[in-house]
Amino acid sequence: MKKQKLVDFIAKVMEDSGFKVYKDFRTSQHIVDIYGILPTALGDIGVVVACKNYDENWKVGMDVLKEMEMAAKTLKASKVVIVTTSDFSSQARNYAVKRNMKLIDRKGLIRIAEDFSKKIQVPEEEDEEYPEEEEVEVYTPPSNIFHTAPQRGVLSRRESRKPLAPVIRGLMQNTIILILTVVAVSFIIATLLQLAAGLGTSLTGVLKLMIAAALSYGIPYLVEEDGAVIMIKGTIVFFSSLLLLVILILI
Repeated sequence: MKKQKLVDFIAKVMEDSGFKVYKDFRTSQHIVDIYGILPTALGDIGVVVACKNYDENWKVGMDVLKEMEMAAKTLKASKVVIVTTSDFSSQARNYAVKRNMKLIDRKGLIRIAEDFSKKIQVPEEEDEEYPEEEEVEVYTPPSNIFHTAPQRGVLSRRESRKPLAPVIRGLMQNTIILILTVVAVSFIIATLLQLAAGLGTSLTGVLKLMIAAALSYGIPYLVEEDGAVIMIKGTIVFFSSLLLLVILILI
């Protein structure tokens, strides 16, 4: 399934709603999948649209939203719309709410396709009165869409890696649970190594801190979408875990 089919469908829906549509619109720094202009009594309304044809298990991350936000500023567009055959990360959804962006996920896209299909259907009795019109192909996301890499840019880290189990991922996004997990795992691993290799107390303490540092940044890397969130949360978890480990070592 090619991305162009998704772009053509969304462009058709926008044209049917009164937009003047430009596909693959180029700016000085970006190429926008769809740039739509809606004439109104108060002036033209510009809309930039990104179409992401990804596997349903993958999530659109913050990088796509920020890229489209920059394109909208360049074009002075009033609205940013991102359409995907998959889903969005929680960070992306929160960011979209704050920035007044419109996100259309797989379910929303299917609803649009169903509504558009009903709209273009012509009753049988009308077929006898009007000449046959050109058949319009309606895009409906299949149950299993193979990933088609965008022609431009680089996939976000989260888009190129399958997520962890939802329950585990949700737990690991909780900072308190993450801190306790890092402390417990670091303590257990270091203690087992101490017993197995006969390490000294001081060396075992250093080992606990090293394991805690690796886990503090490694786990957020697997469960978070935004690089800034990973660094901030990793730092908080590391220093909190460090304090708890020092207390346990002294005890």
